[in-house]
Amino acid sequence: MSQCSDYLENKILDHVFGKASYTAPTNIYLALCTAAVIDTDDGDSITECDYTNYARKQTSPSDWNSAVSGAIDNASELAFPEAGAGDADDVVAVALLDAASSGNLLAYGTISPTLHVSQGVTPKFAIGGIEVTQS
Repeated sequence: MSQCSDYLENKILDHVFGKASYTAPTNIYLALCTAAVIDTDDGDSITECDYTNYARKQTSPSDWNSAVSGAIDNASELAFPEAGAGDADDVVAVALLDAASSGNLLAYGTISPTLHVSQGVTPKFAIGGIEVTQS
């Protein structure tokens, strides 16, 4: 589903090889994107939904399973606020970031099929619906 950004891969490599310490973010934020995400490492460069009440979904470590075979996935359902009247967005990708706004891009990927978000729709991902791999 998604892959690590260059930013995160570099932080992991520097940490493992003793070049610099990396402190994991307290929370990881899931963003719904209406355009493909390009690995620029910059959270300002993604195009997010703009429906009423939309905000990145804050996750905590308990929302994620432990990594197995180079992949990690969500351990709980991840739901966003319901879209309001007149709202409509087509979600084609997701991004994981280290801040509620802007921040560093940690991982990203496309979703298939596209998720159409309109009035009354609560975008959500079932357990295991978001998987991040190191590639």
